[in-house]
Amino acid sequence: MGENSITPEELNLLIDQTYKVEKEFNELKASYMHLQDTIENVVEFLPNAIWILNADNSVFLQNSQAKKLQELLTLLEARGNDYEVQFNGFSYLVKSSMYQDKMMLSATDITEQKRKENLATMGQMAAHLSHEIRNPIGSISLLSSTLKKRVIAENIPIVEEIQKSVCRIERIVKATLMFSKGVEANKKLFLWSALKDSLDMSIGYYAYSKEITFIFPTEDFTLNADKDLLEMLFSNFIINAIDAIELDEKEDDEEGEIELVYKSEDKFHIFHIYDTGVAIENEKELFEAFKSTKVKGNGLGLVLSREIAQAHGGCVTLLVGERKGFEIRLQK
Repeated sequence: MGENSITPEELNLLIDQTYKVEKEFNELKASYMHLQDTIENVVEFLPNAIWILNADNSVFLQNSQAKKLQELLTLLEARGNDYEVQFNGFSYLVKSSMYQDKMMLSATDITEQKRKENLATMGQMAAHLSHEIRNPIGSISLLSSTLKKRVIAENIPIVEEIQKSVCRIERIVKATLMFSKGVEANKKLFLWSALKDSLDMSIGYYAYSKEITFIFPTEDFTLNADKDLLEMLFSNFIINAIDAIELDEKEDDEEGEIELVYKSEDKFHIFHIYDTGVAIENEKELFEAFKSTKVKGNGLGLVLSREIAQAHGGCVTLLVGERKGFEIRLQK
């Protein structure tokens, strides 16, 4: 046997070592694949869009949120601080960092957060303006009542129009202040007939030109609720219905109908309010604050109505069917 020949024992040892190296390599490879899979799952789990880019800006790794925003990626860059980007009507907060030769970018949708911040600011401004308006409106209301007693009969309708306009401004002021402070229900027992009388008075103060028939529940029943808040809730829907009827420009259609239907369930008072006015536009924006399709609207009526219903353990729902209307649920 030659000097450099390998003995069978050495050959077996070499083969064993080769198997061990191969086994360790496979284990290391499996561990690496598992780690890579874990990283990809973590990146995918994150709610914001994540990109990891190579030095040449090619994508090394991205999640499904990032894949939906490929065009947004072209607007992003690495900066030392966070920044905001507007894209397709949405707002994104962008964060970036470098690690070795990789650049990491994340984009978080903050559209809703910005909307809430803007609403809060608008609410504060509106509340301030409402406080400023309240005193002069009170004076105008008092003076118009005095004036009505002194003017000649033919001028009384003019004074009544002033009173109706003042009443409308007072409603807007009250709604704006309530929106800025939040809705809290002070519940007490009272009869529906008492609320109906208040609604009749509110309708009397609202100016409209068409012949509108109002159909309200005739049966009396007890409510455990905040009467002032419910007056605002139902007034909002009734006035919206009046405006919808006024906007209906069909020929020879100078009439309209608003019907409030009541039924009692075990745990809820349920009201359906229907009207024969124009169809509702932009249903998705119905309960968005400061958004209104009406010339007379301030965009708070339905928002506050929903909050009032929620403060009473209930809800407001748009009814879909042959008749246009809403369902109002109030907890007993």
